[in-house]
Parts: sequence; structure tokens; C-alpha cells
Amino acid sequence: MIEYIKHNYWSILLTLNYIIAASAAITILLKNINPTKTLSYIIVLIFFPFLGLVVYYLFGQEYRKNKIFNRKNVLNQSIIKSIQEDFKFDEKEIQKVDNYLDEKVKLVNLLYSSDNSPLTLHNDIEILKDGNIKFPKLIQDLESAKHHIHLEYYIIKDDKIGTEILNILCEKAKEDIEVRLTYDDVGSNISAVMKRKLTDNGVEYYPFMPVLFSRFTGKMNYRNHRKIAIIDGVIAYVGGINIEDEYLNDESKNHFWRDTHVRIVGEAVKSLQIYFFTTWDFVSNQKFQIEKVYFPDTECTKNVALQIAASGPDTDWANIMEAMFTAIATAEEYIYITTPYFVPNDEIITALVIAAKSGLDVKLIIPKKSDSKIVKHATNSYLDKLLEAGAKVYRYKKGFIHAKTMVVDDIFSTVGTANMDYRSFNINFEVNAFIYDKETSKILKQHFLDDLQDCEAVDYEDYLQRSRYKKIKESVCRLWSPLI
Repeated sequence: MIEYIKHNYWSILLTLNYIIAASAAITILLKNINPTKTLSYIIVLIFFPFLGLVVYYLFGQEYRKNKIFNRKNVLNQSIIKSIQEDFKFDEKEIQKVDNYLDEKVKLVNLLYSSDNSPLTLHNDIEILKDGNIKFPKLIQDLESAKHHIHLEYYIIKDDKIGTEILNILCEKAKEDIEVRLTYDDVGSNISAVMKRKLTDNGVEYYPFMPVLFSRFTGKMNYRNHRKIAIIDGVIAYVGGINIEDEYLNDESKNHFWRDTHVRIVGEAVKSLQIYFFTTWDFVSNQKFQIEKVYFPDTECTKNVALQIAASGPDTDWANIMEAMFTAIATAEEYIYITTPYFVPNDEIITALVIAAKSGLDVKLIIPKKSDSKIVKHATNSYLDKLLEAGAKVYRYKKGFIHAKTMVVDDIFSTVGTANMDYRSFNINFEVNAFIYDKETSKILKQHFLDDLQDCEAVDYEDYLQRSRYKKIKESVCRLWSPLI
């Protein structure tokens, strides 16, 4: 038997390959996806033994259907059902919203039907333009906590700013304040000494999907890319700014990091609290009873309409991507987008091209210097259609732009953790605030226009003249878009 295997190992491997390939091909056919995609995958599986299986494993699987954790443990609890019931509008309230949101009501209905994301009306929000503005406010709110602190971050490092915040968590835990922290095990780096300090002081903390060698773990893993802070169920933060020194601007070191976060007081905090508990239920495996004290009644008198939407492999729909698509498709005047990673899907590119060809003012800000060469080259491959359609693309020169924002028609805007790329739309766990408010839109619009002063426009004629070598690099990098 061993001798037979030795002399026929190649035939055996090839047979196993085609058995697995046949199974994969049947799976692809049953998905009823785009015929061109289906045919492409089947051709690769047949004519490229072994390599075809690798390509299918990396690119062809439906990430959204691979449920990472079950949200029912949280969503079925009576307090959560009660809160969701309270958010349901009657006909008069819907009409009131309809009167000033116009076409954006489609967006409200989309998020509610696909992710049960309620539209909250009583909110006060503050746009935070960078880490130098966010961190002092967050620290002040953490120090003022009276009942609980909940943090959920992709990156937490115990560098200078991280240590300051983690020390505050320890002090608050010693005051019998409930402190819960969850961090992504690939993105974060907390020393054993700091972890021991957190434990000794009563801070509950858990990594999200821990890995053995985080530094060498590829981005194929499902990662929790969210950045959420909740204080006493009254104040919440969400946006692009992680807890790390890199997110602080330092003129003495010529370091500038342009980012955007939002501080929320009001009803929308309850939605973020629910999302936090679904993650906490998974990472801690604690099936505890959620109490009303985590969802206090709001005393907010401001009226900013706001939805919190999350997406990830645990959701049935690509909620954030679909919301962005709808916002673009229903735009009437302008669409201003800022994103550090622009590796979109066909739906978003088509929507932007149609908007630009229809005469809308479509502008996109991306970094001039990316923190990933592969992303930079892949992004360049997507600009052709946009520029040809009349959209304007700008590269940010002042530093690294990490803000993830979109403003449409002076009425709609979004700030969150989702990049405009494949990973954020399909693989990572993300959360965005969708804001329907003229004043907020004007602020974010002005931030966008201010950022244009630190940008250089991409000239379409120059873009077309780039070398064949660059075009090949861009096309090759584009193939890797699901992984970057």
C-alpha cells in the first residue's frame, strides 16, 4: 500500500483535487450567483488543479452565510424586545419624518427591514475631527462614569494614550463601576503586565476571536473592526479612531492623522449598547440577564434623527454597503466621500458612475500615501470609470487620512468604522451611524471642503498616461481585493 502511494502519489492527489473541485463546483452552481462569476470559478477549478481550490477558498466563499455567532441570546431577552418595541413609530411620527427626509426615507426603511435598525429622533451629536479632540472628551466621560463603561475596539495598545485610558478603567473598576472591555486579538497589542493589572483591579476583558500568533495572522480572518465606547448607557462614541498614539497628531514629529469620530447623547446609544452586548455575549460566553439599568431613559432635548447600523458575517444582509448604495442612488445634488481604502464592489462603482454621469457633484478623497502598497495600487485600478464619468478624485497630502465619512445633499451623512472596500462590506464586523440632519451634514461637508485644501486632484489625462507596468501592478493587486 505504501509502495503504491509512493509510485502514484501525484495521481492520488490529482484525484482528490478533482473530487473536492467537483463538490465546490456544485456548491457554486447551487448559489445561483452571477453566471459569469460561476463560469469563471468552475473554469479555474477544472483547468488549474490545486491553484483553483486556493482561489475558490480565498475569493469564492459566501462570508455572510458563515455565521460567526448567534445574536439570539441577546435579542430574545425581554428588555431588548421591550426597547425595540418602544422604537416603533406610529403613522404620525413616520409622516413627520417623511416630510423632511424626502427620498432618504427609503434608506430609513431599508435599514429597519434588513437589520431592525430603528430610527431614533432624540439625539445630540458632536463631530470629532481627530484624535486630539476625541481623546480628551472620552477621558473626561470615562472619569465621570457612575455605573458602567463598555469598550469595544479593533485596536487598543498600551502605549501612552492607551495606558492612560486603561489606567482609568482600572481606577473606575476599583470604585465598583462595571467595566467591560473587548478588543480584536489581531488589531490590538496589550502587554501581559497591563492585562494582569486589569484583572487585579476588576476589569472584565476578553479578546475577540483570539489567535495564536496575531502578528502573523493574515487578514482572511473575520475581525471585529468596530470602535465603540458606551458610558452609563447615556453617552456613546463611534467612528474611525482607535486607541493608539498613532491617532494623535504631533507637529513636532511631523505626524498628522486625519480621522473622524462622533459623540452621541440620546436614544441611539441604546442601539450601540445592544450591539455591544451581542459581541460581549460571544466573547465572554456569559449568558447573563441584561437589565434595564443599561438602557436608561434619555433626557436629551435635541432632535437629531439617527440610525445605528451594523454589518458582518453574522448579518443576513450587507447592511452598511446597501445603505451607502441607496444613499448614492437617491442623491440629487452631491456625494462627498472620504475613505482610506477605496476597493469597492461593482454595485458601489456603478452607483457612483451613474450619479456622476447624471450631473451630480461626485467627489472622493483618498490618501496619497497609503499604509498598504497593495491597497494603493488596487485603488488606482478603480478610478478609471469614475474619472471618465466626470467624478472628481483627490489625494490627501498632509498626512494619512483615515476618516470614513459620506455626505449627501446637505441632509444625510454617515460616520463609522466601515471602509469602502470588500472587507468592510463582507468580512469584518463594522458599525456606522447614519445621520439625517442638516446641521451635521453642513459640518461634515465643511470638513470635506477643508480637507480638499490639503489634497491634489487626480488629472484624468495624466492618469491615462501611466505606464503599462503600473497598470499590470494595479490589476494584479485588484485580484487580491477580498484579502486587503
